[in-house]
Amino acid sequence: MFLPRQIHLTLPPWIDEFVDDTRRYVTDEERVGLAIALSRRNIEHGAGGPFGAAVFNADGRVVAVGVNRVIPQACSAAHAEMMAYMSAQQRLASYRLNTNGGRYTLASSAQPCCQCYGATVWAGIDELLIGARAEDVEALTEFDEGPLPADWVGELERRGIAVRRDILRDEARAVLAAYGASGASY
Repeated sequence: MFLPRQIHLTLPPWIDEFVDDTRRYVTDEERVGLAIALSRRNIEHGAGGPFGAAVFNADGRVVAVGVNRVIPQACSAAHAEMMAYMSAQQRLASYRLNTNGGRYTLASSAQPCCQCYGATVWAGIDELLIGARAEDVEALTEFDEGPLPADWVGELERRGIAVRRDILRDEARAVLAAYGASGASY
């Protein structure tokens, strides 16, 4: 028996048709709006859970996106934020995105869970933009977001990561509510 020596995670094929990486997303609302649109599209296509994320450079262009792919990829690490981080790191050939002085922002349809929070500490982003809160996720779906430090925002800010929450929160909540009401589990 041979142990796997390669890990292969994929984003759904509709991503290429849906995301315009030449467009500039200037405002926080535009950036989180894309993450929410990704989360909505992901459940419409049955491609994974109701979460979307996008990494933007300082110019407001998309570097990479991610959607939840946990069940389709049989991988608990395949959260939207994780997929976006990994895709951006591969595209930029750097395990820490801002190593070479560039500034990067992650926009997420919902507050990162404990796993994605940990990755955010080391991914090399400068800003974190969030739609729905963890309590929205847990109230509207069956997802468990896991434990975070009591002052998780302060912990990120002490590491140079600006955090802005509740951006288009109602829109993000609507996607979570639709997913929760559907009884879907993907």
